[in-house]
Amino acid sequence: MEEVEVPAGIEIKIEGSKVITKGALGVNERTFNSSLLTVEKDAKSVKISTVSDKKLARKASQATVALANEVRSDITGVTKHFEVLMEAVYAHFPMTLEVKGNELLIKNMLGERAPRRAAIVGATKVAVKGKDVRVYGTRLDDVGQTAANIRQACNVRNKDTRVFQDGIYYLSE
Repeated sequence: MEEVEVPAGIEIKIEGSKVITKGALGVNERTFNSSLLTVEKDAKSVKISTVSDKKLARKASQATVALANEVRSDITGVTKHFEVLMEAVYAHFPMTLEVKGNELLIKNMLGERAPRRAAIVGATKVAVKGKDVRVYGTRLDDVGQTAANIRQACNVRNKDTRVFQDGIYYLSE
C-alpha cells in the first residue's frame, strides 16, 4: 500500500478510475486500472492499495508504486510548473521560431523553405523570446514529450552534423 500526502491548497478527487488533481496552476487528470488498484481519499492523503488476486499481485504492486509517483508528480505540477529551457543555435541561416496553435514552427532552418513543425502535447505552453525557448506546464510527461518533439524536429538530415550543428538544444542547468 502506498500513501501520498496532499499538501494544503491541493484538491484531489477520485471519480471512477480517474484521479483528478486541482491546484493553483491548473488541473491534472490520471487514469488507473481499477481491476488492479483501489484508490481511496482521506482528509490529508490518498491511499493506493492492490486488489487481492494472487495472479495479478506482482503487476498490481508495480502499478501501485507507479500511480503513487504519478500523483506526487501531478501535485508538484499544479503547485509549480515543470520547465525545460532550450536555445536555438544557428551558424548558417538565421532561424525564426513561432508558436501557432498546438505547434512550434521552426522557419528557415538550414535555409529550408518549408518550416519544420514540432507538436505541443497536452496543455503544455511554449514561450519563445529571441533564441530562447521555454517549455512549461503542469504535467511532467507532456512537458518532456514536447521538448523531445522540438529537439527531434531539428534533426539535420543529409548533411555532415559536424559542420551543420544548427538546431534547438537543451540548456544544462
